[in-house]
Amino acid sequence: MTSPRAAAVELAALHLDRADPAHSLMEACRAALSRDCSVGLTLAADAALAQRVCLAAVGPLADKGETLQINLGEGPCVQALARQAPVLACDLDDASTVGAWPVFAAQARDHGIRAVFALPAVNPGHAAAQPGLVLCLYRDRPGLLPAANLDTAGSHLRAAELLLLAGPVREGDAADAWLMPADAVVHQATGMISQRHALTPGQALALMRAHAHSRHADLTDLAHAIVHRGLHLPPPDPAGL
Repeated sequence: MTSPRAAAVELAALHLDRADPAHSLMEACRAALSRDCSVGLTLAADAALAQRVCLAAVGPLADKGETLQINLGEGPCVQALARQAPVLACDLDDASTVGAWPVFAAQARDHGIRAVFALPAVNPGHAAAQPGLVLCLYRDRPGLLPAANLDTAGSHLRAAELLLLAGPVREGDAADAWLMPADAVVHQATGMISQRHALTPGQALALMRAHAHSRHADLTDLAHAIVHRGLHLPPPDPAGL
């Protein structure tokens, strides 16, 4: 029997030379699950997703699920990172399951997501605040995920860790070329809001999220308006900080 480590090495080797290794690997993961789930892969620097890159979103539900979590700063991915343990939400209608992230659950249901399974890459001895990968599976119906599917997802997550370590680093860059964030404008806007209002990055991100949520706007669209169109947000209520 092939060991989990050996299986992950074989998987990573199949995708290492692809133009977009992460997306290619997640497409393979979805195919191995018989397309039963949409698949998202996130690299986050902290459990609040204040610095986060969506490496891949494959399938009809993944892009919306990943976007909701970064927009809201809550969800199973956030909880999995904070706990450094899997979060298996089999039914988003179950109040006891979604109590930590009710807004995400409600909006996810509106977009047809009925179950979410978030698997973090757990590194013994590393604090939860350290950068980490999380693989999320999104499904359009409630119910348990078979153990074999969890094992398959885990194998692809371990392969993603190896790709992260093995990818070529461009001179002068701290991240692999295939990890450059598509949503880097969010980080740039966070820094601008932080400087304008003398806020910590976390407070600035919370202000942006609240502003976007109140206007039913996408966080990335709001960030573009701040960075490229000179949008100024009203200062936060001191009592709310």
